[in-house]
Amino acid sequence: MHTVTIHARAAASLRTIAGTDAGGRYEQRLAAAREVLQGRSVWHVNSTSAGGGVAELLRSCLGYLVDDGIDTRWMVIDGDPEFFTITKRIHNRLHGVLGDGGPLGDAERRHYDDVTRSNAIDIRRSVRAGDVVVVHDPQPLGLVPVLRSLGATVIWTCHIGADTPSPLVRSAWDFLVPDARAAQAITFTRAAYAWDGLEADRVHVLPPCIDHGSPKNVAIDPERTFAILRAAGLISGLGDGGDATFARSDGTQGRVSHRAQMTQEAPPPSDVPVVVQVSRWDALKDPLGVIRGFFDEPSITGSHLMLAGPMPGTVVDDPEAATVLAEVHELWESLPAPHRGRVHIANLPTDDAEENATIVNALQRHADVVVQKSLAEGFGLTVTEAMWKGRAVVAGRVGGIRDQIEDGVSGILVDPRDLTAFGNAIGSLLADPSLASGLGAAAEHRVRERYLAPQYLGAYLQLFAELA
Repeated sequence: MHTVTIHARAAASLRTIAGTDAGGRYEQRLAAAREVLQGRSVWHVNSTSAGGGVAELLRSCLGYLVDDGIDTRWMVIDGDPEFFTITKRIHNRLHGVLGDGGPLGDAERRHYDDVTRSNAIDIRRSVRAGDVVVVHDPQPLGLVPVLRSLGATVIWTCHIGADTPSPLVRSAWDFLVPDARAAQAITFTRAAYAWDGLEADRVHVLPPCIDHGSPKNVAIDPERTFAILRAAGLISGLGDGGDATFARSDGTQGRVSHRAQMTQEAPPPSDVPVVVQVSRWDALKDPLGVIRGFFDEPSITGSHLMLAGPMPGTVVDDPEAATVLAEVHELWESLPAPHRGRVHIANLPTDDAEENATIVNALQRHADVVVQKSLAEGFGLTVTEAMWKGRAVVAGRVGGIRDQIEDGVSGILVDPRDLTAFGNAIGSLLADPSLASGLGAAAEHRVRERYLAPQYLGAYLQLFAELA
């Protein structure tokens, strides 16, 4: 295992960003947690420090707790390729998807346990009796019994799930539930995701949040947005120069200097309407369907589509990314020349996580429409990010996205397998900027009320106080 450095983040804004009532509730929960956590550390354990929503959530939000006096630590497990193949198989099954079709039998269980035992050596050296440990998702779940044996208070958080559990979903539950039962509390992002076989009084529903103050979500004026996108090689036609700087979480200043790896005929002009999807290269995000649905609507003639994701091989717990990206390239190459010229595939630089976040921020703000045509989704962080920026969002009517967006009020939900409906929704927003603007304004308001750090961190602090 290895430790990730957490930089303190100025927490004063948590008292105001979501309104005075939310700020007051956060203060009350913080005071209660401080009292019971004196002399104790709060640990978070997951499978990667970069790439994916969980790593982003932790990187953004844990620094606020440090600034507010909670001794907060972050550890990441190590695993070999076979381990992450197994855990990706579990991930897919929890969503109700077969994935690579491989087994979850005795051999897979033995390898999962072997990797867990290897990581347990390190965690035994760090966690003390009385500490609180939040374990995220299936990859490190096997550590929960170990942590309990050390005298720690343990919460397991599952960020993914399926509303209607099929036999495929239950096969993943069967693999994981013995370890999950060892946790004092288990949190899901939706009530519908809670598993059979878990004690009801241990189950809690805690939707995630976005960090309003992170480089991913802070306000950027249009001029700097253009400069950042040009510096990253994502758009053309804006001339040279411009302010491509950004504020880092530790208070220093950075500059966008790495360029995206692009697959395209030519960069999109700066003045054309752009439809954007930002996600990992994951079949459940359905990038192939995004391309097909975009061209299924004949009225979308002058706009361009950009699919953006991380550089291949940079997300260690996602072994299927290279295959999905290759399929995207294959489809792009098969498009008729006029269509191919309007589709842009961007592998965003990931050497610097905050530079990457800044690029995504600028890209979402530049978009006329943001889409997230997921076939399954625990909670769509990119959906909430775009909503916070006042963008009109078209998203799959699946999982947690249905909680995030009120259809027709703060965005548009579609059956993600209905390419015609998906294309029609995009076309309607591009044709009616006032509709897009109204949905975007309502979306920003909904995020402020429900999905910012004071609500999320406050809920965890309350749980810490209750358990510890």
